Amino acid sequence: MTTTAWTAVRVVRDRNAGLYLTAVVISGFGTSALWLASGVWVKDLTGSDGLAALCLLAMWAPTLAGPLLGTLADRTRRRPLLIGTSLLVAGLLLTLGGVDAPDRLWLLYAVLFVYGAAGVVHDAAESALIATAVDRSLLGDFNGLRTTANEGMKLLAPLAGAALYTAYGGAAVACLDAATFLLAAVVYALLRVREDRPRPPAGGRRERTVRAVEGARHLRAHPLLRPLVLAGGATMLCAGVSGALVYAVVEDLGRSPAYAGVLYAVQGAGSVTVGLLSGPALRRFGTRRFAAWGIALLSVAVALRAVPDVALAWVCSAAIGVGLPAVLIATLTAVQRETPAPLLGRVTATADTVVLSPNVLGLAAGAALVELLDHRLLLAAAGAALAVTAALLLRRPARPGPTATAGPSGPATP
Repeated sequence: MTTTAWTAVRVVRDRNAGLYLTAVVISGFGTSALWLASGVWVKDLTGSDGLAALCLLAMWAPTLAGPLLGTLADRTRRRPLLIGTSLLVAGLLLTLGGVDAPDRLWLLYAVLFVYGAAGVVHDAAESALIATAVDRSLLGDFNGLRTTANEGMKLLAPLAGAALYTAYGGAAVACLDAATFLLAAVVYALLRVREDRPRPPAGGRRERTVRAVEGARHLRAHPLLRPLVLAGGATMLCAGVSGALVYAVVEDLGRSPAYAGVLYAVQGAGSVTVGLLSGPALRRFGTRRFAAWGIALLSVAVALRAVPDVALAWVCSAAIGVGLPAVLIATLTAVQRETPAPLLGRVTATADTVVLSPNVLGLAAGAALVELLDHRLLLAAAGAALAVTAALLLRRPARPGPTATAGPSGPATP
């Protein structure tokens, strides 16, 4: 058995890790299906590429409030929080049956916005819970397997979502996603974890504000996390622009909007590959170089998407699937290793805000610019920006950071 396979087996054999990965597969299937179907849904109702891209914008926008939302993961027990957010999302999705005309799209956007906010809280709670349940030496492997499980759903879920949408409409896809979140809540309930009830926040508004920004202080002061997080933010800005152009790329290929599901499936195959290899790659290259080479590959793939060739579009989608998760896996693993447990929810949510919120700006910019400029010019510009980001990260070696510090703000507070 290879080293990669053996470490994967060690992770999966852990009961909590196996259950958590099961929940990721279940909820990830529904989420991947909805992401595609919501854009196709809006495209069919309005004919607008820009309005279709706003679906992703609505889901990503809550990351801007990450430091505030992340405090919930440090102020309450994390397993009940995972269960509660899953049930909330399932209930909201069932309201989308009434979206059958352009004047009802406000409901879709509103639900997607709350969906994204629940996701920010969910991710912070997951990261903090897993960091205490999985051996620190296996965190890179676990995060890689998580990416494989989550992104691997793009092999099946977008195609299944597109087929279900074509046959029964967007409401059916929303019901499917709701069912997956209900099942995920059941799986989270089976986790065996011992969590102490966090102390209730003390002090007035000023004290609560200080605690909310402790995550930002930790990231800013840490020599390893700071450059990784900044490079991740620049990468996701460009990825947002590229993502907003996917329907224009599909149209340039002479295919229907639902063909985006095929490209997402190919991208999922690339993500499965990098997820399986990320643990050994992180140990060999380190987080900074692993992230930088992933960004470099992404830059080439994004730029070449400007060429209207079906075979090349498949290759670029696979390369995007390999390159994009690299910086996310590297950053998350570094955050989990370099942050004390009581602070981990806030630091994770703050890092997510810095890394993921630029995707909101990129999606918004792409949705607006695709109506004004040739999408091929935009793809070339995004590819060039990514190449510069990779070069800067490779040229900026990070000094080793402490493995368990609270940063300059003093001891971490729950």
